[in-house]
Amino acid sequence: MHLALQRKGLEVVFPQECVPRIRRGTQSSAASAFIPKCLFIHTHLDSTVFHQIIKVDGVVRLLGNGAPAPVPAKQIESIRTIVAGTRHYYPWRYLEKGKKVRVLDGPLAGVVGVILGRQEKKRRLIISVELFQRSVAVELDSEAVERWS
Repeated sequence: MHLALQRKGLEVVFPQECVPRIRRGTQSSAASAFIPKCLFIHTHLDSTVFHQIIKVDGVVRLLGNGAPAPVPAKQIESIRTIVAGTRHYYPWRYLEKGKKVRVLDGPLAGVVGVILGRQEKKRRLIISVELFQRSVAVELDSEAVERWS
C-alpha cells in the first residue's frame, strides 16, 4: 500500500522494525510495521489528494475526528529516530496505570482488573484483580490484556 501511495508522488513514512522469528527451528528476521495498520503521509491535503489516497487498495480511512488529523513533524521524527537507532527497542502497548483491563489468556481469561504498574525489563504489567472481595496482584505479559471500560 505504501508503495502505491509513493508511486502517486506522495511522501510516505512507513516505519518498520526487524522482528526475530523462529520457523521450523530456524531463526530469521522479518520486517514488520512499527505501528500496525498505520502509515503517515506528508502532503497538503485537498479534496483531490484525499480521494487519491482513499482509492488506493488497502486504505480504509484517514485517522481523525471527522477530518484527517495532522501528526506533528516532531512525533514523526521521533519514530524515525527510534526505528533507525542502534539500540534495541520493544514496542509497548499504551496502557495507563489506574485503567481497567480484561485478561485475554490463561487461567484468568475474562477477569477484569486495574493496572497497578509495570515491570519494564520483563515487559509485564501488574494488575489488581478483585476475587471474593479481596484484591490480588497478578503479573501478566502486556499482550495478555486489553483495555476495558
